[in-house]
Parts: sequence; structure tokens; C-alpha cells
Amino acid sequence: MRDTRECTCDSASVRDAAATWFSRMQSQSMSAAEKAECDAWRAQHATHEAEYQWLVSLWAAADRVPKARLQALCEMPVTTVRRRSVLGFGLAASVLAVAVGAGVWMHEQSPGGYRADFATALGERKAVTLPDGSSIELNSRSRVRVNFERQRRSVELEQGEAMFTVAHDSEWPFVVQAGPGQVTVTGTRFDVRHDGEQARVAVESGTVRVQGTDAQSVVSLSAGLGTVVNAKGQVAAAQPVNTQALLAWRKGQLVFDNATLAQVAVEVSRYRDKPLHVSTPELAQLRLSSVFKTDDTEALLTALPRILPVAIKNRADGSQEIISAK
Repeated sequence: MRDTRECTCDSASVRDAAATWFSRMQSQSMSAAEKAECDAWRAQHATHEAEYQWLVSLWAAADRVPKARLQALCEMPVTTVRRRSVLGFGLAASVLAVAVGAGVWMHEQSPGGYRADFATALGERKAVTLPDGSSIELNSRSRVRVNFERQRRSVELEQGEAMFTVAHDSEWPFVVQAGPGQVTVTGTRFDVRHDGEQARVAVESGTVRVQGTDAQSVVSLSAGLGTVVNAKGQVAAAQPVNTQALLAWRKGQLVFDNATLAQVAVEVSRYRDKPLHVSTPELAQLRLSSVFKTDDTEALLTALPRILPVAIKNRADGSQEIISAK
């Protein structure tokens, strides 16, 4: 039975020893007695086995790299486990470098892949870099769940909006699930917004494939095009979009280009504690073109009555409503 007590040696020594044993095991030059000694070392402490399994996961992650190249990394001269093995530690770094170079990563704490959750609060924006070199920029009140596996890179946009810059890898697709819509790419820049039961996709560069819940409902988008996936999982035809306006949130701006007041209210509500309402369907169809700051939506409410024939009414619950000025 493995001893689960804390290991008394430092982590660097354990890592070096694990790398040395692993390299010798992969070189297939160990005798039965040496294999037994290796097994005994791994069973000595939980940290020993954890470090060894980390190398096993890295090796498995790099299985798409030519075997000869990986094997060469393991055929380095070693002495004994008790000696500080610079070469042994170098093995771990080398295998990791090869794995990352091939677009593959296996998280240290999760041999099965990389998993992480990221979220933003009201008015917050956040940029995160993923292990494959891709990046995600989250808008206000957004939440994503990342799950990298050996077959594909998966991200679920549970709510809100995110800009994706995907590192190219034709053999390892990057898939974003947003409500009823699914976006598949190999390398591009695109924005996905998930509100309620629908999803909107806009492409800044590259090409993406958008699919609804119906496998037959598929649309390909290139730069400057966008689409919407409705609550039924149906994908609308590709349409030209103003990517500069749609992506202005990354600069802390709200850009409205002939937007209806209904659209304005929805967008502004993303950055306010209480939602903004429009009192009638007729008012909701009024149009607005202007630029405001996401962190100062009060300025927008102050400006609206000077631009359009409307007034702002405070509700009892603390929210605001756009009403007719007449």
C-alpha cells in the first residue's frame, strides 16, 4: 500500500527522480530488478506516483508527434536516481515542449485534459490565455467552461459574450457551444453572444462553421459575416455585420449603429444592476446611432431625451423605463 504521508524530500528532487525513472522505462533497457526498484519508488509516496503520472500524461498527449522524435528524448544517459538528474528534469521539459509544439496539452492536475471555468461580474471584462495559445476575452456578466480533450478543444459559453482568438490546429478543432448553437473552427477570431435561448456569432477573421441543434441547419461564416441561432436551434442565413460596433465592448464602448431602442435596452442592461425597459412596442422601434461608455450608462440615459422624443422613468424596483415624452 502506498504511503500517503507527506514526502520529506523537496519537490525538485522528486520531479528529477520521476523524470529519470520515466526515461529509463521508456528506453526499454531496464532489468527486472530495476523495474521492481522503480515500482517501489513510485509506491513509496503519493507525490512520487503523481509526478510519474504527470510524465505519463505528457507522453500520451504527444502521441501525434513522430515516435522516433519522442523516443530520442528518452534515450539520454542517466546514472542513479539518488543523483540530482539535470538531464532527467530536462526530459520532462523536453516532452512538454514537444507536446505544446504539437498543439497538445495535458493539465498537471488532470491527466485526462485541461479543464477550467472563467467568469466576469457586472461591468467586468477579463482576458484569459489557454494552454494551446488560444485566448478568450469575456464581456460583462459572462461565464465559460473550458474542457480540452485529445479529440477536440471544447468551450461552453454558459452565458454572456466572449471574443475567441483560436490558435490554428487543423487536426484539433476548437468547438464553442452556446445554447442551441455550436461553432467549430481550427484557427480564427470570432465573437459569440449567448442571451436567453439564442446565440449570435460574428467573425472578425478566418472562417467558422455554425450549427444548430438540427444537424441540417449549418452555416459557414467568413470575416465580416454573422448569424443568429434561435431557440429552436435553427441557424439564420449569413449576413454582413458591423464587427467594429459589435466588438466595441472590448474597448469599453457601446456603439449603436441605427439600433432600435429595444436593442439598446438589452445592451445597456448588461452593464447595469437593474434592467432598462421600453414601455411600448412603438417606442422600441425608434432608432439610435451614438457611442457611449460601458462604465457610464447613466450618461446614455441622460442623453436619450435630448436625442429622441422619450423620457426616463424610475420604477419602484430601482430599474428605469424609457417612456414617451408626450
